[in-house]
Order: sequence, then structure tokens, then C-alpha cells
Amino acid sequence: MIDYNSLNRILIIRLSSLGDILLSTPLVRSLKKKYPHILVDFLLREEYSEVYTYNPYINKLFILKRENKTIPEELSTTKYDLVIDLQNNFRSAGIRKKLKSEEVRLFNKRTIDKLLLVNFKINKLKDAEQIPIRYANSLENFQLDEEGFDLFTGKTKPSINRKEKKYIGFAPGSRHFTKTWPKDYYLSLGKKLNDEGYTIVLFGGKDDKDLCKEISFEIPGSINLSNDNDLHSTAVNMKECLAVVCNDSGLMHIACAMKVPVLAFFGSTVREFGFTPFRNKNLILENNTLTCRPCSHIGRAQCPKKHFKCMLEITPELAFNKLKELINS
Repeated sequence: MIDYNSLNRILIIRLSSLGDILLSTPLVRSLKKKYPHILVDFLLREEYSEVYTYNPYINKLFILKRENKTIPEELSTTKYDLVIDLQNNFRSAGIRKKLKSEEVRLFNKRTIDKLLLVNFKINKLKDAEQIPIRYANSLENFQLDEEGFDLFTGKTKPSINRKEKKYIGFAPGSRHFTKTWPKDYYLSLGKKLNDEGYTIVLFGGKDDKDLCKEISFEIPGSINLSNDNDLHSTAVNMKECLAVVCNDSGLMHIACAMKVPVLAFFGSTVREFGFTPFRNKNLILENNTLTCRPCSHIGRAQCPKKHFKCMLEITPELAFNKLKELINS
């Protein structure tokens, strides 16, 4: 049993990815607010460091560089009263062996339950809580506060202003095809919104730049703010939008961190995996008529059934009507 009052310094490990690291921010904040004497350190991969760069609840941010397979020397020489491993894989296990820690707590990934749901449609995750709550459940006798995600952006300024136009954000990218609402659907929705007097703003990282450029080119008056993974710039500009339309992706969680309503498309993935918008105004559109969902817990390069109905049957007309409901509610 953890005696929180006796803890002096703890380390949280969550190496990747963007969304998963954002989902850890309620745990960091809740720990620090409830036990302000505890020094909370965090270890993550270099490309996601912006999530915690300005976070006031972090004592020390440790960066794991891609080209360096060893952990920072200071990390290996620091004594920790508790290590919380939210990654819980082979790599994080190897890191834990190099640490001086009194106690370790591991995030229960429920891997078997996910495999049962994906491969055999045996659903033992019906009552599973959202991932931030499950992160907190890694600790005994600990609960999160009632707030959502944190993302502190320092002095970064937006390049758009909500007072000037009615902005709707589009974040059309995803690492996986089966988690991506079709480009033509984003175009159709964008043109409908354009006719209603809204201005579309495209958001995305380095891998999304071509897609954002193509969509922006086809929607009159739209603004392409895709960039080279400048997280803080994306976040502050999302804040200027009435809502963000997105896939089940890291950018969905960025919008949630900025307290912007989200309309999210869930294709090959389902709510039970726990990555739904957390404590933020949202609407999820998904096709619940299909027995083939989920076909993956992370996404696929193509639809295994060749029909892609999980996304194709979520029409732009439906998205338009639901988005108007979301904005006006």
C-alpha cells in the first residue's frame, strides 16, 4: 500500500504517443494538487516533449532521444520512492531495471481483453473506464480531480482571431487509413460549412501537410495551418475555433486539452478502448450497425472487409447536422 505522505520523488514513464501522453496530464495534475510536497518527474520521447514543456506540475522532464538508446545519466542516479510505468512494454521494462526505485506500479493495458474484442468480438470492456481514469487506477486509493487535460503553451500566440470570423477546425489526418474519415467527405462538409458562413482551418503535423493542402485548396477561404509538428502553435489556433472536426487521433486530444468542442469520427476503433474525448464537450460519430467493428485497437492500412462502411456510411450530411447541434448546444 502506498503511503503518499511519505513519498518525496516519483517518476512517471509514458514514452509515446501524442494522445497517450496527453491522457497522462490529469494524473500528473491530480497527484501534485493533492500532494504538493511530491516532486513529479516524467520520462517521454523527444518528439512529444512539448506536451509537458511548460507544465507547472512537473519537477523534471526527462527526454529519451531517438538516436540514444540509453536513459539520461541523471535519471539513472536519482532515487525514486515510486515509479509509475504507464507505457508498460518491453522498452519501459528495460528502463525500469536501470532505475533506483523503492516501488513500481504498472498500468493495466488489458491486452487480452482488447484481443478478444478485436478478434472474437467478446466484449469484456463494456464497463471499462476511460484511459486517464485507468491510469489513475494504477495507484491504490487515488482518484483524479474533475478537470480534463492540460496543455500549457507558454507565450505562443495564435495566427487567427475568433473575433474576426467563425472558424471551424478540421484535423483530417491519422496514422492509419481505417481511422481516417475520407478526404472527399471533409471537402463536402467544408463546402457546406463555407456556404453557411464558416471559415475552415486545417490542422495537422508533418505527415498531414499534403492532405491539409489538398483540402484547403478545394475549400474557398480556408486557412491551412498544418505545420512541422509545432504542437503549441496548433493548440493555440485550435482554441480560436468554435469546434474541431477530427478523427480518433492525437489532434482530437489536443482540441480537448484546449477545451474546444470536438466532433470525432470513430471507424475501426471503438469507445471501449478508452480513448474517447475526456471531460470535454463532444459528439462521436460511429457506425454501430457493423459486426466487424473493431477490426483493430490501433488502426489498419486498409479495410479487411474491403467495404470500409465504418467510415463511408458516416455521411457529410450527417456530420454537418451533428456539428450544428454541437455548436448550438
